[in-house]
Amino acid sequence: MINVKALKADLRAKHRKIRENCPADVKKLLDKSLAQSFWSLEEYRQCKNLFVFVSSKIEVDTMDIIERAFNDGKQVAVPRCTDKKGRMEFYYISSMNQLEKGAFGIMEPNEEICEQVKDLDDGLCIVPGICFDMFGYRVGFGKGYYDRFLERFGGITVGLCYSKCTEHELPRGNYDRPVDILITEKYINHTNNLYSKG
Repeated sequence: MINVKALKADLRAKHRKIRENCPADVKKLLDKSLAQSFWSLEEYRQCKNLFVFVSSKIEVDTMDIIERAFNDGKQVAVPRCTDKKGRMEFYYISSMNQLEKGAFGIMEPNEEICEQVKDLDDGLCIVPGICFDMFGYRVGFGKGYYDRFLERFGGITVGLCYSKCTEHELPRGNYDRPVDILITEKYINHTNNLYSKG
């Protein structure tokens, strides 16, 4: 019997180390390349609502993506953890000034001044992951927030990942959801997983 949880923990540790050891100047160039590829997507140009996480130090930097989306007239929504059991909701923001430090030290929308997103049937969502595989599956940071959110989300999902943090095939559980598009600095892979939303 394969212990998916243990395998994911090993992968999480491996790819965290890769990310932590990446020189800042190299990471900056990689982040810029990933952002450019993301902006080139037809799915980005067509979307009205962009769901995007606010990046931490070892994640692909999303700050430029958020600022560009503001300038492109997108409705930008970022997540806020609502409990410690894996539940989160997205809120629209129009400025970085509407963020505050929240759960796990991550910047989150201030729920007192931001409107909660009620319609999750459409939009483009950038999904975080510490590593991804060729089929769009990912290993997250182990809290389960996005797995639960993606069960409710009906739009298109995108993973941004450094090529050194990809594997050919990752272990997966029953609740894992693949992203529809995987972007690394070397390629854009449409994983054709739209059927899995049916």
